Amino acid sequence: MEPFVQHTGIVAPLDRVNVDTDAIIPKQFLKRIERTGFGQFLFYDWRFDQEGKPNPYFVLNQEQYKGATILLARNNFGCGSSREHAPWALLDYGFRVIIAPSFADIFYNNCFKNGILPIRLAEETVDELFRRAQEAGYQLTVNLEENKIYDNHGFACDFAVDPYRRELLLKGLDDIGITLQYEDAIKKYEESYPEVYVLTK
Repeated sequence: MEPFVQHTGIVAPLDRVNVDTDAIIPKQFLKRIERTGFGQFLFYDWRFDQEGKPNPYFVLNQEQYKGATILLARNNFGCGSSREHAPWALLDYGFRVIIAPSFADIFYNNCFKNGILPIRLAEETVDELFRRAQEAGYQLTVNLEENKIYDNHGFACDFAVDPYRRELLLKGLDDIGITLQYEDAIKKYEESYPEVYVLTK
């Protein structure tokens, strides 16, 4: 997993509450066995019309938000089913940070495990960011080492994140990476364990 220390990117404002995981990645696209390739289906029912053509009114299809890597959202983002495909799709599309007043718990946890930083901010602060994000090419810088967010136009705020999760993101460690830190100890244990012989006929 790629370490997250500091990230600067264009902000895309998704002005909807209760965005569930089926909206993030619809169920018909869950057949893939890899973690990659889901970005093309992100927010599919909103990004495309019934004929599969881009919906010009959806935020990610608007020119000023092309290449956005920071998603600004409203309350209860990531609610619904617990599918891990939702953060996979967001990451594959290019998002590294999601800012919202609140997240569904399972989605919030899955983001950390997949290299996305979900940030909870007060609703009035999110409102201010939505106002600023109307400007074309609006960017934020997120510094995880300092737990700070700022732009080049006078906005700055701190954010809180669990210290353990923060450390894992800074080091780029997922669950497998955490285990591999103890690879030498695991190997030593396995070598000291008595061999087991399986009798066959």
